[in-house]
Amino acid sequence: MDHIMEIAGRERDLGGFSVCRVLPAPERRLVGPFIFFDQMGPAQFAPGKGIDVRPHPHIGLATVTYLFEGALRHQDSLGEDLVIRPGAVNWMTAGHGVVHSERTPSPEREDGHRMYGIQTWIALPEADEDTEPAFHHHPADSIPHFERQGVAFDLILGTAWGATAPVEVFSPIFYLHGQMPAGSGFTLDIDHEERALYLVEGDLELDGQPLAEGSMFVLRAETAPNVTSVHGARIMICGGAPVGERKIFWNFVASSPERLEQAKADWTTAGDTGFPEGGRFRLPSGESEHIPLPQD
Repeated sequence: MDHIMEIAGRERDLGGFSVCRVLPAPERRLVGPFIFFDQMGPAQFAPGKGIDVRPHPHIGLATVTYLFEGALRHQDSLGEDLVIRPGAVNWMTAGHGVVHSERTPSPEREDGHRMYGIQTWIALPEADEDTEPAFHHHPADSIPHFERQGVAFDLILGTAWGATAPVEVFSPIFYLHGQMPAGSGFTLDIDHEERALYLVEGDLELDGQPLAEGSMFVLRAETAPNVTSVHGARIMICGGAPVGERKIFWNFVASSPERLEQAKADWTTAGDTGFPEGGRFRLPSGESEHIPLPQD
Protein backbone atom coordinates (compact mmCIF):
# COMPACT_ATOMS: atom_id res chain seq x y z
CA MET A 1 0.00 0.00 0.00
CA ASP A 2 1.10 3.57 -0.71
CA HIS A 3 0.06 4.99 2.63
CA ILE A 4 1.82 4.46 5.95
CA MET A 5 -1.16 5.03 8.21
CA GLU A 6 -4.70 6.32 8.45
CA ILE A 7 -5.43 9.02 11.03
CA ALA A 8 -9.13 9.18 11.81
CA GLY A 9 -10.49 12.57 12.83
CA ARG A 10 -11.79 12.94 16.39
CA GLU A 11 -14.68 15.20 17.32
CA ARG A 12 -13.78 18.09 19.62
CA ASP A 13 -16.25 20.49 21.23
CA LEU A 14 -15.01 24.09 21.18
CA GLY A 15 -17.84 25.43 23.33
CA GLY A 16 -20.98 24.88 21.31
CA PHE A 17 -19.18 24.25 18.03
CA SER A 18 -17.67 20.91 17.06
CA VAL A 19 -14.63 20.29 14.85
CA CYS A 20 -13.04 17.18 13.39
CA ARG A 21 -9.42 17.16 14.65
CA VAL A 22 -6.81 15.11 12.79
CA LEU A 23 -3.45 16.51 13.92
CA PRO A 24 -1.80 16.17 16.33
CA ALA A 25 -2.69 12.51 16.84
CA PRO A 26 -1.20 9.91 19.20
CA GLU A 27 0.18 7.95 16.26
CA ARG A 28 1.47 10.97 14.30
CA ARG A 29 2.15 14.49 15.54
CA LEU A 30 3.34 16.18 12.36
CA VAL A 31 3.27 15.77 8.58
CA GLY A 32 6.07 17.95 7.28
CA PRO A 33 5.60 21.16 9.28
CA PHE A 34 1.82 20.64 9.75
CA ILE A 35 1.21 20.12 13.47
CA PHE A 36 -2.51 20.92 13.76
CA PHE A 37 -5.38 20.18 11.37
CA ASP A 38 -9.06 20.86 12.15
CA GLN A 39 -12.11 20.59 9.91
CA MET A 40 -14.78 23.12 10.88
CA GLY A 41 -18.29 22.06 9.93
CA PRO A 42 -20.19 21.95 7.79
CA ALA A 43 -22.36 23.61 10.44
CA GLN A 44 -25.52 25.68 10.09
CA PHE A 45 -25.98 28.56 12.53
CA ALA A 46 -29.46 29.95 13.17
CA PRO A 47 -29.98 33.74 13.18
CA GLY A 48 -28.41 35.21 16.29
CA LYS A 49 -25.92 32.36 16.69
CA GLY A 50 -22.29 32.10 15.68
CA ILE A 51 -18.68 31.44 16.64
CA ASP A 52 -17.07 33.38 19.49
CA VAL A 53 -13.48 32.34 20.13
CA ARG A 54 -12.24 34.87 22.69
CA PRO A 55 -8.70 36.31 22.50
CA HIS A 56 -6.03 33.65 22.98
CA PRO A 57 -2.25 33.51 22.40
CA HIS A 58 0.05 31.60 20.05
CA ILE A 59 3.83 31.13 19.83
CA GLY A 60 6.17 29.19 17.54
CA LEU A 61 3.75 28.60 14.67
CA ALA A 62 1.83 30.08 11.77
CA THR A 63 -1.93 29.66 11.45
CA VAL A 64 -3.77 29.18 8.16
CA THR A 65 -7.54 29.62 7.89
CA TYR A 66 -9.13 28.44 4.63
CA LEU A 67 -12.92 28.54 4.20
CA PHE A 68 -15.17 26.71 1.75
CA GLU A 69 -18.27 28.52 3.03
CA GLY A 70 -19.09 31.18 5.62
CA ALA A 71 -17.16 34.07 7.11
CA LEU A 72 -14.95 34.63 10.15
CA ARG A 73 -13.86 37.95 11.65
CA HIS A 74 -10.18 37.93 12.63
CA GLN A 75 -8.81 40.51 15.10
CA ASP A 76 -5.29 40.40 16.51
CA SER A 77 -2.81 42.24 18.69
CA LEU A 78 -1.02 43.50 15.57
CA GLY A 79 -4.01 45.71 14.79
CA GLU A 80 -5.44 43.52 12.01
CA ASP A 81 -9.24 43.41 11.76
CA LEU A 82 -10.70 41.74 8.69
CA VAL A 83 -13.32 39.22 7.62
CA ILE A 84 -12.00 35.95 6.20
CA ARG A 85 -14.07 34.63 3.27
CA PRO A 86 -13.98 31.49 1.08
CA GLY A 87 -10.96 30.95 -1.15
CA ALA A 88 -8.72 33.55 0.49
CA VAL A 89 -5.57 32.51 2.35
CA ASN A 90 -4.94 34.05 5.76
CA TRP A 91 -1.49 33.38 7.22
CA MET A 92 -0.71 34.59 10.75
CA THR A 93 2.87 34.17 11.93
CA ALA A 94 2.79 33.94 15.71
CA GLY A 95 6.55 33.77 16.18
CA HIS A 96 7.51 35.30 19.54
CA GLY A 97 3.87 35.81 20.45
CA VAL A 98 0.53 37.06 19.13
CA VAL A 99 -3.05 37.20 20.43
CA HIS A 100 -6.17 36.95 18.27
CA SER A 101 -9.90 36.36 18.39
CA GLU A 102 -12.23 34.70 15.88
CA ARG A 103 -15.91 35.60 15.75
CA THR A 104 -18.84 35.43 13.36
CA PRO A 105 -19.28 38.83 11.65
CA SER A 106 -22.42 40.78 12.55
CA PRO A 107 -24.29 40.40 9.20
CA GLU A 108 -23.88 36.62 9.14
CA ARG A 109 -24.78 36.37 12.83
CA GLU A 110 -27.98 38.34 12.27
CA ASP A 111 -29.06 36.42 9.17
CA GLY A 112 -27.85 32.92 10.06
CA HIS A 113 -25.13 31.25 8.04
CA ARG A 114 -23.25 28.06 7.21
CA MET A 115 -19.61 27.56 8.28
CA TYR A 116 -17.27 25.12 6.55
CA GLY A 117 -13.49 25.10 6.26
CA ILE A 118 -10.08 23.97 7.51
CA GLN A 119 -7.79 25.49 10.13
CA THR A 120 -4.17 24.41 10.31
CA TRP A 121 -1.03 25.30 12.25
CA ILE A 122 2.43 25.23 10.69
CA ALA A 123 5.35 24.65 13.08
CA LEU A 124 8.07 27.22 12.46
CA PRO A 125 11.70 26.08 12.05
CA GLU A 126 13.69 26.42 15.27
CA ALA A 127 15.62 29.40 13.89
CA ASP A 128 12.33 31.27 13.30
CA GLU A 129 10.44 30.45 16.51
CA ASP A 130 11.07 33.95 17.91
CA THR A 131 10.46 35.87 14.68
CA GLU A 132 8.33 39.00 14.85
CA PRO A 133 4.60 38.23 14.56
CA ALA A 134 2.85 39.19 11.32
CA PHE A 135 -0.43 38.70 9.43
CA HIS A 136 -0.82 38.40 5.66
CA HIS A 137 -4.09 38.21 3.75
CA HIS A 138 -4.07 36.85 0.20
CA PRO A 139 -7.38 37.23 -1.69
CA ALA A 140 -8.82 34.28 -3.57
CA ASP A 141 -7.92 35.71 -6.99
CA SER A 142 -4.21 35.80 -6.03
CA ILE A 143 -4.03 32.06 -5.31
CA PRO A 144 -2.88 29.72 -8.13
CA HIS A 145 -5.83 27.80 -9.59
CA PHE A 146 -5.17 25.03 -12.08
CA GLU A 147 -6.57 21.78 -13.41
CA ARG A 148 -4.67 18.51 -13.40
CA GLN A 149 -6.09 15.37 -15.00
CA GLY A 150 -9.59 16.87 -14.79
CA VAL A 151 -9.31 17.84 -11.09
CA ALA A 152 -9.46 21.51 -10.01
CA PHE A 153 -6.80 22.57 -7.51
CA ASP A 154 -6.08 25.68 -5.45
CA LEU A 155 -2.49 25.98 -4.21
CA ILE A 156 -2.80 27.46 -0.72
CA LEU A 157 0.85 27.26 0.35
CA GLY A 158 4.26 26.43 -1.07
CA THR A 159 5.06 24.66 -4.31
CA ALA A 160 3.44 21.78 -6.18
CA TRP A 161 3.39 20.60 -9.79
CA GLY A 162 5.39 23.62 -10.97
CA ALA A 163 3.15 26.23 -9.30
CA THR A 164 4.07 28.51 -6.38
CA ALA A 165 1.66 30.17 -3.94
CA PRO A 166 2.25 33.85 -3.00
CA VAL A 167 2.35 33.22 0.77
CA GLU A 168 5.82 33.77 2.27
CA VAL A 169 6.69 30.56 4.15
CA PHE A 170 9.58 29.50 6.38
CA SER A 171 10.36 25.97 5.18
CA PRO A 172 9.64 23.64 2.22
CA ILE A 173 5.87 23.07 2.25
CA PHE A 174 2.80 22.46 0.09
CA TYR A 175 -0.92 22.67 0.79
CA LEU A 176 -3.63 22.08 -1.83
CA HIS A 177 -7.41 22.16 -1.97
CA GLY A 178 -8.80 19.84 -4.63
CA GLN A 179 -12.32 19.38 -6.01
CA MET A 180 -12.82 16.13 -7.89
CA PRO A 181 -15.82 15.72 -10.20
CA ALA A 182 -17.57 12.38 -10.50
CA GLY A 183 -15.50 9.79 -12.35
CA SER A 184 -12.23 11.73 -12.05
CA GLY A 185 -8.77 10.68 -10.95
CA PHE A 186 -5.17 11.88 -10.79
CA THR A 187 -1.69 10.69 -9.94
CA LEU A 188 -0.38 12.08 -6.64
CA ASP A 189 3.23 12.53 -7.70
CA ILE A 190 4.08 15.71 -5.76
CA ASP A 191 7.80 15.79 -4.97
CA HIS A 192 8.00 16.61 -1.24
CA GLU A 193 9.59 14.64 1.57
CA GLU A 194 6.38 14.06 3.56
CA ARG A 195 2.85 14.03 2.13
CA ALA A 196 -0.68 13.35 3.34
CA LEU A 197 -4.13 13.24 1.77
CA TYR A 198 -7.27 14.28 3.70
CA LEU A 199 -10.82 13.47 2.53
CA VAL A 200 -13.15 16.32 3.48
CA GLU A 201 -16.26 14.88 1.83
CA GLY A 202 -17.28 12.48 -0.90
CA ASP A 203 -15.90 9.11 -1.96
CA LEU A 204 -12.27 8.40 -2.67
CA GLU A 205 -9.96 5.50 -3.45
CA LEU A 206 -6.19 5.38 -3.13
CA ASP A 207 -4.89 2.76 -5.58
CA GLY A 208 -8.28 1.06 -5.30
CA GLN A 209 -8.52 1.20 -1.49
CA PRO A 210 -11.55 3.14 -0.21
CA LEU A 211 -10.82 6.07 2.08
CA ALA A 212 -13.05 7.35 4.90
CA GLU A 213 -14.40 10.90 5.18
CA GLY A 214 -12.73 12.91 7.92
CA SER A 215 -9.52 10.85 7.80
CA MET A 216 -5.97 11.69 6.78
CA PHE A 217 -3.75 9.22 4.95
CA VAL A 218 0.01 9.65 5.34
CA LEU A 219 1.76 8.49 2.16
CA ARG A 220 4.95 6.54 1.76
CA ALA A 221 7.93 8.49 0.47
CA GLU A 222 8.64 8.49 -3.26
CA THR A 223 5.36 6.84 -4.25
CA ALA A 224 2.84 8.09 -6.81
CA PRO A 225 -0.55 6.57 -5.94
CA ASN A 226 -3.63 6.93 -8.11
CA VAL A 227 -6.46 8.88 -6.47
CA THR A 228 -9.95 8.29 -7.90
CA SER A 229 -13.54 9.25 -7.10
CA VAL A 230 -16.76 7.69 -8.38
CA HIS A 231 -19.26 10.32 -7.22
CA GLY A 232 -16.97 13.30 -6.55
CA ALA A 233 -14.91 14.50 -3.60
CA ARG A 234 -13.38 17.49 -1.83
CA ILE A 235 -9.81 16.83 -0.66
CA MET A 236 -6.82 18.55 0.97
CA ILE A 237 -3.22 17.47 0.30
CA CYS A 238 -0.42 18.71 2.54
CA GLY A 239 3.15 18.12 3.63
CA GLY A 240 6.71 19.28 3.20
CA ALA A 241 10.07 18.93 4.91
CA PRO A 242 10.13 17.84 8.58
CA VAL A 243 11.03 20.59 11.08
CA GLY A 244 12.07 18.27 13.91
CA GLU A 245 10.41 17.35 17.18
CA ARG A 246 7.98 19.85 18.66
CA LYS A 247 6.32 20.23 22.03
CA ILE A 248 2.72 21.42 22.12
CA PHE A 249 0.57 22.76 24.93
CA TRP A 250 -2.78 24.39 24.26
CA ASN A 251 -2.09 27.05 21.60
CA PHE A 252 1.69 27.02 22.07
CA VAL A 253 4.21 25.15 19.90
CA ALA A 254 7.91 25.08 20.78
CA SER A 255 11.14 23.15 20.29
CA SER A 256 11.76 23.00 24.06
CA PRO A 257 9.67 22.64 27.23
CA GLU A 258 11.33 25.78 28.60
CA ARG A 259 9.79 27.87 25.83
CA LEU A 260 6.36 26.45 26.66
CA GLU A 261 6.73 27.16 30.37
CA GLN A 262 7.78 30.74 29.71
CA ALA A 263 4.78 31.30 27.42
CA LYS A 264 2.43 29.88 30.06
CA ALA A 265 3.86 32.22 32.69
CA ASP A 266 3.75 35.24 30.37
CA TRP A 267 0.09 34.67 29.40
CA THR A 268 -0.98 34.23 33.02
CA THR A 269 0.94 37.34 34.10
CA ALA A 270 -0.46 39.39 31.22
CA GLY A 271 -4.01 38.50 32.25
CA ASP A 272 -3.33 39.24 35.92
CA THR A 273 -1.82 42.65 35.13
CA GLY A 274 -4.37 43.77 32.53
CA PHE A 275 -2.30 43.13 29.38
CA PRO A 276 0.02 46.14 29.64
CA GLU A 277 1.28 47.91 26.52
CA GLY A 278 4.68 46.68 25.44
CA GLY A 279 4.21 43.23 26.92
CA ARG A 280 4.68 39.98 25.03
CA PHE A 281 0.91 39.41 24.92
CA ARG A 282 -1.72 42.14 24.56
CA LEU A 283 -5.38 42.10 23.57
CA PRO A 284 -6.71 43.06 20.14
CA SER A 285 -8.23 46.53 19.99
CA GLY A 286 -11.78 46.60 21.33
CA GLU A 287 -11.51 43.25 23.12
CA SER A 288 -11.82 43.10 26.92
CA GLU A 289 -11.98 39.36 27.62
CA HIS A 290 -9.58 36.46 27.11
CA ILE A 291 -9.30 32.67 27.46
CA PRO A 292 -7.39 31.79 30.64
CA LEU A 293 -4.52 29.30 30.56
CA PRO A 294 -5.90 25.74 30.85
CA GLN A 295 -4.94 23.90 34.00
CA ASP A 296 -4.17 20.57 32.27
